Amino acid sequence: MSHFLAVCFLLSCSHVKAQQDPQFTQYFDNVLYVNPAYAGSREALSMIGIHREQWVGFNGRPRSSNLSVHLPLIKNLGAGATFINDVVGPINQTMVFGDISYTLKFKNSKRKLSFGVKGGVNIISVNTSGLFTHDGGDPELMNSVRNRVLPNFGAGIYYHTPIWFLGISSPKLLKNSYTESNLSTERRHYFLLGGAIVKLNHSWKFRPTTHFKFVAGAPLSMDLSTAFIYSDKWWLGVMHRWQDSFGGFVQFQITSQFKAGLAYDHTATELSTYNRGSFEVLLNYDFIYNNSGIRSPRYF
Repeated sequence: MSHFLAVCFLLSCSHVKAQQDPQFTQYFDNVLYVNPAYAGSREALSMIGIHREQWVGFNGRPRSSNLSVHLPLIKNLGAGATFINDVVGPINQTMVFGDISYTLKFKNSKRKLSFGVKGGVNIISVNTSGLFTHDGGDPELMNSVRNRVLPNFGAGIYYHTPIWFLGISSPKLLKNSYTESNLSTERRHYFLLGGAIVKLNHSWKFRPTTHFKFVAGAPLSMDLSTAFIYSDKWWLGVMHRWQDSFGGFVQFQITSQFKAGLAYDHTATELSTYNRGSFEVLLNYDFIYNNSGIRSPRYF
């Protein structure tokens, strides 16, 4: 089954043009991964780590880890860095990107508009030695790829107020080739992410978010998520990935600076027969040295 999954992935790179980057159920806490304009927006040195085990029980399943660090700098500048490792069958990608943002602050208002750019490399390896296909002369499966370095850059815009936000971005604008044959290439991904926080009463808040993903030649992907927040401590939510999966998550604000979360989603496609769902663990810590003017906890 791992060979089948790996071949499907390679074909998707060159023909179907499906999404190639890892996806996360707790995307709403991982904005820097797709949008560099988010850098510094939490008004503190912020670190977040997410690990995802997708399609547990399915050999060759995707496994993704992400670590993001960002902080505000002087004169409306923000900076950050993102480290991602993504493994799918014989394909191993390690992405290292740096982010810079600039924020415009509106007078007499808490509204902010940020612009950001990111740059870095995607180091990819493809081990095709264990794959078996009916077409032995397939040029995509003739040779393995070892530590191929693909430089790239991206850009984004992020508008936010204390009660809602909206961002649009494309984190990798160059269409690099995975192999020497130039048949398998990186595709541009476009992301639209938005959400809001609504106070229901003294104890409860409601936070809906949505995440649209556009890739040329692939169907539109849409994630919908809602979370109910109790006493700014417990986050209880459900999610739905359009025509793909559904699930839920729970997060706990351990201190005003430290939050942990778990998520589970189950595919609604034919793959559900072959796996036990996908799991995520999240850790987020904000190094708040001066609480003056800094909102804690943060809702986005």
